[in-house]
Amino acid sequence: MPHNQFDKKSQAWSALFSEPMSDLVKRYTASVFFDKRLWQADIAGSLAHAEMLQAQSIISAADHASIQKGLAQIGAEIEAGAFEWKLDLEDVHLNIEARLTQLVGDAGKRLHTGRSRNDQVATDVRLWLRGEIDLVVELLVELQKSLVDTAEQHIEVIMPGFTHLQVAQPVSFGHHLLAYVEMFARDAERLGDVRRRTNRLPLGAAALAGTSYPLDRERVARTLGMEGVCQNSLDAVSDRDFAIEFSAAASICMVHVSRFSEELILWMSQNFGFIRIADRFTTGSSIMPQKKNPDVPELARGKTGRVVGHLMGLLTLMKGQPLAYNKDNQEDKEPLFDTVDTLKDTLRIFSEMVGGQLNPATGVKEGGIGVNPDAMERAALRGYATATDLADYLVKKGLPFRDAHETVAHAVKAAIAHQVDLSELPLAVLQQFNPGIEKDVYQVLSLRGSLNERNTLGGTAPAQVRLQIERHRLRLG
Repeated sequence: MPHNQFDKKSQAWSALFSEPMSDLVKRYTASVFFDKRLWQADIAGSLAHAEMLQAQSIISAADHASIQKGLAQIGAEIEAGAFEWKLDLEDVHLNIEARLTQLVGDAGKRLHTGRSRNDQVATDVRLWLRGEIDLVVELLVELQKSLVDTAEQHIEVIMPGFTHLQVAQPVSFGHHLLAYVEMFARDAERLGDVRRRTNRLPLGAAALAGTSYPLDRERVARTLGMEGVCQNSLDAVSDRDFAIEFSAAASICMVHVSRFSEELILWMSQNFGFIRIADRFTTGSSIMPQKKNPDVPELARGKTGRVVGHLMGLLTLMKGQPLAYNKDNQEDKEPLFDTVDTLKDTLRIFSEMVGGQLNPATGVKEGGIGVNPDAMERAALRGYATATDLADYLVKKGLPFRDAHETVAHAVKAAIAHQVDLSELPLAVLQQFNPGIEKDVYQVLSLRGSLNERNTLGGTAPAQVRLQIERHRLRLG
């Protein structure tokens, strides 16, 4: 073939060009091998667009029927693994359009009337992400349910609550787990907000300026179950706020997972010994036979950096782009796809690790996390966790809180000197610090008494934890 001639049917835009794209550039610019996962969204968008074109008398009913039939066959081919994805055709959109034209002829060529790949890809990504958000929210619900179930089993288990990783006050282990339920509930709320802004239709903005064809964009939006249309054609094709916003919500969610992971790793260590993680979620050492490593929490902690990195990448991708569409935007997909995949996999495995799985042999649900209540309680006793309770006791006796605080500090110093807990100091010793202290102080100084006293909304008292569990069960269904 002469140098100035090439197969002008190989690209949708090639009639203007006098030489073919180099193989290196072809590989560098193609996206088909990662954006082909958008095929269902691409077909759904094309079907809605074709239906509108026919309703607006832009294409004939016969063309519409041919397009429907051809796209149905393409969908079946892709599902069966029989569809040939071609690098020469660059992306998912041109691959499907070329096959459609091959199947139905000119009707396939008419499908692109009134649209561009710019508004088409923006629509596809939004449709795809909308479905993925729904799946992620379902996974968040399952993880919350697993945490609630585990919390309910450990309402009465006492553990040390920490600030600055120092023993602070005793809390219910169930109450501690419910803190993560609150975090993941907020994550689901955030994703609901993201979904609303994602679920808007760019299609009909065409390349950047709209189109001269009498499109009914609201009709397409209704057909696709979208909540509205993008109101400015320039913004419609170039906006990736929805992808950035999803990545931000995913990053926050992964940060919550990472915080939980850090605690699981600490709790599993011999220095804490609070929990055991089932063997199926751990690995051993290649050299130290006694080791059992918390690989799942450690890897989730690491993958959090990966997801946050994708967010930074997307923000950087968009920060210097003038309006409207630019090829840079092709780089939005791989980080977005990987963020979705990482988040879904992480939520699935944590839901199973926290809630357990059904053993088909025994029919019994086997938890992935075992709890050592004795170790938790011993740790709470080591840190003078009821010191604040003693201060509150003195306040109720009429002492100003600042004076009570000072008094208890002296009592703790004495307990440290005698290497005993506050509850083990004789009454006569305690009365040296304040004569108003009576025998009932020992109920206050017990871990259980401290726990029960915190019976206000949101507190750690078992009665309050039970109310919160009931609230979460009603909310989660």
